[in-house]
Amino acid sequence: MPSPIVPAGLAVALAALATVARARERRTRRAVLSEVAVARERGSDRARLQYPHVDLSRCLGCGLCVAACPEEGVLQLVLGQARVVHGARCVGHGRCAAVCPVDAIALTLADVNERQDLPALADDLQALGGPGVFLAGEVTGFALVRTAVTQGASVGREVARRSALLPREPGGPHDLVIVGAGPAGLACALAAREAGLDFAVVEQAPRLGGAVASYPRRKLVMTQPMDLPLFGRLAEATYTKEHLVELWEELTARHTIPVQLGARLEAITRTRDPIGDVLTVHTTAGTLRARHVCLALGRRGSPRKLGVPGEDLSKVSYALLDAQAYAGRHVLVVGGGDSAVEAALGLAAQPGTTVTLSYRKSAFFRLKAVNERRMHEALAEGRLSAAFGTEVVEIEPERVLLSDARGAHTSLRNDEVFVFAGGEAPFELLQRCGVSFDPALRQPVELPGERGTGLVVALLGAAVIAAATAVWGLYFGDYYALDSAARIAHPDHGFLRPARGAGLALGVAAAGAVLLNLLYILRRAARRAFGSLKLWMTLHVVSGFSALTLALAHAGFEPRATTGGRALLALVALVATGAVGRYLYAFVPRAASGRELALEEVQARLAALDREWEGDHPAFRDLVRNRVAALVAQSELAPGFLARLRAVFTQGASFRRLRADLQQHGALEGVPGERLSALLELAQRSHRAALAATWLQELQALMATWRYLHRWVALLMVLLVALHIYAALRFGRLAWESTP
Repeated sequence: MPSPIVPAGLAVALAALATVARARERRTRRAVLSEVAVARERGSDRARLQYPHVDLSRCLGCGLCVAACPEEGVLQLVLGQARVVHGARCVGHGRCAAVCPVDAIALTLADVNERQDLPALADDLQALGGPGVFLAGEVTGFALVRTAVTQGASVGREVARRSALLPREPGGPHDLVIVGAGPAGLACALAAREAGLDFAVVEQAPRLGGAVASYPRRKLVMTQPMDLPLFGRLAEATYTKEHLVELWEELTARHTIPVQLGARLEAITRTRDPIGDVLTVHTTAGTLRARHVCLALGRRGSPRKLGVPGEDLSKVSYALLDAQAYAGRHVLVVGGGDSAVEAALGLAAQPGTTVTLSYRKSAFFRLKAVNERRMHEALAEGRLSAAFGTEVVEIEPERVLLSDARGAHTSLRNDEVFVFAGGEAPFELLQRCGVSFDPALRQPVELPGERGTGLVVALLGAAVIAAATAVWGLYFGDYYALDSAARIAHPDHGFLRPARGAGLALGVAAAGAVLLNLLYILRRAARRAFGSLKLWMTLHVVSGFSALTLALAHAGFEPRATTGGRALLALVALVATGAVGRYLYAFVPRAASGRELALEEVQARLAALDREWEGDHPAFRDLVRNRVAALVAQSELAPGFLARLRAVFTQGASFRRLRADLQQHGALEGVPGERLSALLELAQRSHRAALAATWLQELQALMATWRYLHRWVALLMVLLVALHIYAALRFGRLAWESTP
């Protein structure tokens, strides 16, 4: 077989694989962008509490955060980088931030600078402006069980530290009163018991566990490994509701935690004595005096009621504990969140149960992906029915009356009503207790941009090896300055030649660096074990640069037209594509002002501009909007990259002609001059924003393509290195044997 056929066939195969991979990437990109649009339309792109913030200047598009997130659809790779898609589904597990190798993700709170429902807290969780009052758990804005336990234990230990500085008074105030016996409150109580504090716990519910105790039977509670005071490690990722509640009840009994159930907080008042402030906790069961108070109330507070006639009937409930008890009943579930959907699905699974879900909106928009999928399957199979766009107007002993947006009424046979309309958050009560919700008092949230990526360390390591190679070249400069023919007569040739001595050792070291570089790919695919991915990514950068410098020294700083020389050129191309790719990821998504020009940001500007079109002369307004959209589409639909580039450069002149035409058309229609000028100015802003959105996609697609180029160059380099090693082992041995 002629030798040129082999590389030609290999090139064709690589081109085919690259084409298939690129087509697959395009399909994936279209699907993800479609999901982004759906999330924005539903409003599920906006987080309710915590959510992952992604620094696009650092994100490498490795996808580990997407794989690590247990809530489907929160994060997706969009045009080669991780982006928040369904932010409302995030519950704060934080696994995405833990696995990110470049610290590009931080778990933060949504709209922290404007929201009025987040308390202002110090680092030790004490309420700013309320000395001695601490908050822990979901009321702080973080919903995860592990976070609640960590915060509760932290408050208990902080109170213990402060109480050690105060004298003990016989019959005096408690060291600590804990309001709430959920995960945060119980962790605080266990830490207080561990520290030997005088404390008490009050809980408005008839059972321990807080919101977890009200979950349906056998519901899985997502958490993460965590440590409970006086117990130790809870190592599982999920627990059933019963398991957690039984554990808390067991620990409460074992350590004699003083809990008063059925006692609802009403107020906290403050008085002064010679030692300091005394906080009086007023509850429906009496009062308690303490030096410190931990409010672990949660955010739901009391269930939100519908306020309709008949809601006081005994068949109306605000929580579902055991779906099996309602077999064979006609049930109405009110609400459209995860709790309502899970309850409806659980009830529909019971034999003979007829379930109708009433939701005031036209579709679900903030469901977990698994719940949304299960609900749509149940609706398609007829296991339950959904009345979208309806509200309950009256509840009767045997029926319930629904009303839609047009005012039409529907009467349903009914035995049970479950209302999942959320809760009345206890913010007013907290404010009366001295907790401030002023955004100006909140401490700034640390974002990923304030932390190191590890890239500097990697580059420093590579620089050290490059410097050592340069010193080597200078030290033996008299040899390396000679041409190939003259080097043979040099006394150091036997030591420095590529096939012997130090020259061979440099080649072996370069091959080892290449192997270490490739192990990064295996580590990334393995997800776990063999150290953190951040460490391996640092080694990936160091080994890539090191392989190049070592190979260059191995070749005697004079690459030849051989397989080894071509392998060296491929290695140069690999390092170059890696460096350029990193540059693209770091700087292309950023605007000239330094702000990240995210695609969502531009589209949000377009949505805001669209709202500004409202006003008089609707026909002319629609004409302007449609003509601008058509002009932008010319650049989007132009065949080929160069044609689209040419279309963008000619857009300015095209828009000026369009503006003159629209101005003449508006004057003929009698649009007032001031209104006409405003509309045309808005048209220009809309045109620029739409064009920016279009070309941002092109730039981000370029980055995704560059990643593929880097991979194929890597494959080519590995093949050439393998051929070079094979040739060296086969033919180099003959040369060694013939050398005296």
